[in-house]
Amino acid sequence: MIELLAPAGDMEKLKIAFHYGADACYFAGKKWGLRAFSNNFDENEMEECVKYAHSIGKKCYITVNIIAHNKDFEGLKEYLQYLEKIGVDAVIVADVGIAKFVKDYTNLDLHISTQANITNIYSAKFFEEFGADRLILARELSLKEIQEIRNVLNPKTELESFVHGAMCISYSGRCLLSNYFTGRESNAGACVQACRWEYAIAEKNRQGQYYPIEEDERGTYILNSKDLCMIKHLPELYNAGVNSFKIEGRMKSQYYVATIVNAYRRVLDTLKEGKKVDESLYDEVFKASHRNYTTGFYYPNENKENFETSLPVQTSEFMALVVQDGEDGYITVEQRNKFSVGDTLEVLSPGDDFNKTFVVEEIIDSKGEKVESAKNVQEVVKIKCPYSLKKLDILRKDI
Repeated sequence: MIELLAPAGDMEKLKIAFHYGADACYFAGKKWGLRAFSNNFDENEMEECVKYAHSIGKKCYITVNIIAHNKDFEGLKEYLQYLEKIGVDAVIVADVGIAKFVKDYTNLDLHISTQANITNIYSAKFFEEFGADRLILARELSLKEIQEIRNVLNPKTELESFVHGAMCISYSGRCLLSNYFTGRESNAGACVQACRWEYAIAEKNRQGQYYPIEEDERGTYILNSKDLCMIKHLPELYNAGVNSFKIEGRMKSQYYVATIVNAYRRVLDTLKEGKKVDESLYDEVFKASHRNYTTGFYYPNENKENFETSLPVQTSEFMALVVQDGEDGYITVEQRNKFSVGDTLEVLSPGDDFNKTFVVEEIIDSKGEKVESAKNVQEVVKIKCPYSLKKLDILRKDI
């Protein structure tokens, strides 16, 4: 079994993730999850998501992965039982107290979060014997260590590992910088990513005099991790025993989710068919917002620090989202960035029109009038297009 697991910060991102090939999505309710500033889902929305996912043969996993204090258990039993009632496929849990609630009060599948820091065979066996159905391994493991863990577990116990996205500078996400600087608790879903800030040093008796912290001529990078990218190494992960390939990014954009999920889906499908991967697929991960890439801890001595900047970059820009299937030579799109007659746009799609381009010849605005540019934010317009694109396909433009 190989699963491609994608983030969903809201319903639109969930539908996009499934459209572009995710087998499952993970997301949070309004409480007990570690992304307090994504939109997340209320209970009715979660039920709608689960029904939608199951109707197209997909799965939904709910994060209940805060590091819990005593007050956090109030209402937890009822919430877990509600998740079971609506048919969620699993809950993702870091805290053993919450995990015990899952086992005591429900029959939900239990996935142990990466924040439980499973870094050895003994922790892995403990959670398996506790009743976990899946272990989401710590990011700090090498491929060799993953294989060693796989070898001691029951074949039915699944392993999940991150393959793409931002990496926390602390052990599998356990960080106190955000708490210390802003009072927003990272382990309760409110991290401000203080590790991305630029820092200076000041001497106590010289108030107002700040000196940049520089490790070398390129600046400072001790708190600034590259983004994980394993798109070229999926066979090695599979051979090490990983069942589920996880993409990070519940706070990322629709365009990010579409681009990254599409790239990994196409590579996985190509490998499954026993074919050689087209090198252009590897370039797809550069088209969405990213920092410099690394393979993280999977390989020894891989450099994980950014040496120049923590600012993200990308090579393509999200121009429009297709909002209904094309017909009669036109597509209806929701504008995301300005584009004009004469621009060359590229198609991002899970279908056969992927990476095809066309020149915009005609734009009809929401009033039915021909215009030279689509420049009003999120205006729904029609454009002439030679391809029969589907709802949730995307138009992008090289930067």
